[in-house]
Amino acid sequence: MEDITLFQKKKLSGEKITMLTCYDYSSAKLLAETDLDVILVGDSLGNVMQGQKNTIPVTIDDMIYHTKAVRNALPDIFIVTDMPFLSYHVSKEETVKNAGRIIKESGANAIKLEGGIEIIDNVKALIAAKIPVMGHLGLTPQSFQVFGGFKVQGKDYNTAKRIIEDALLLQEVGAFAIVLEGIPEKLATMISKMLKIPTIGIGAGNNTDGQVLVFQDAFGINMGKLPRFVKQFANAGQEIINGVNSYINDVKNKSFPAEEHTYKISEDLFEKLESEYIK
Repeated sequence: MEDITLFQKKKLSGEKITMLTCYDYSSAKLLAETDLDVILVGDSLGNVMQGQKNTIPVTIDDMIYHTKAVRNALPDIFIVTDMPFLSYHVSKEETVKNAGRIIKESGANAIKLEGGIEIIDNVKALIAAKIPVMGHLGLTPQSFQVFGGFKVQGKDYNTAKRIIEDALLLQEVGAFAIVLEGIPEKLATMISKMLKIPTIGIGAGNNTDGQVLVFQDAFGINMGKLPRFVKQFANAGQEIINGVNSYINDVKNKSFPAEEHTYKISEDLFEKLESEYIK
């Protein structure tokens, strides 16, 4: 089973860390056939699985439910689970309690939370409670209302300085890795070189220590408009649409079910039943 040491090993060796989101058993079974390093059960499930406009409505119970489903398919992979909105902001005690629930009830190996100095005391409390923490800086989706939308961060001096200092602070208190989302490539490159812990980019260029994408975005299952930073590696969504249309056609023209899809009973038994019930 993969453990937390994989992050530092890959940082030191220069081998990129590969991470994808996953929220359900069936998708996780597909990923079990690959060499993926890490699964993120992201609160992006609010958008992807629930059809929400943002991640704000996602609950701790949602995160536990989806993480358990993924863990059932992937017993040996390292799983990071997001702490949802307001589950780590109120107090240190509440933060540790909520994170502890996620780890104990879902099978996650670690939690991820968004923010820097404003939540650093709660991060310290989590690490003191022996709960591994992955940070998340830059475009942090739970803060989209503060940012005025989903906008690239770190394009001016003050916000870039804040991201750098938050990254150093998270490293100092014991975070084992940091996701950098929606920031300029040069800023992400600089932070990645400064840190001893790995960075995982999403919309942060090619020089972070790893990459993460939303599964449904990367493989054509999300039929909406994709962010600029997404590359679509397959078009599974169109394949499914084509397949469903083939199914509809075959049912209507009676070519499905065919002989090979049907079960049989003996002629003697059928004749007995027919004589008994069909007058």
